[in-house]
Amino acid sequence: MNITVNGEIKELEKPISLDRLLELFSLPSQRIAVELNREVVRRKDWPVTIINDSDRIEVVHFVGGG
Repeated sequence: MNITVNGEIKELEKPISLDRLLELFSLPSQRIAVELNREVVRRKDWPVTIINDSDRIEVVHFVGGG
């Protein structure tokens, strides 16, 4: 199955949870927001949110500055 992560097509063998996807692609889990198909997913829902074929995931990193 194919998904899109931050604009890049990625291949997965089977559906997986959002938190597992972040681990699989070594994406940080701190100071980020995750959008699945244009909907923000709350952090507490990551373990029960399943990623399926053709899903679009955007991971936004927050950085400090001034």
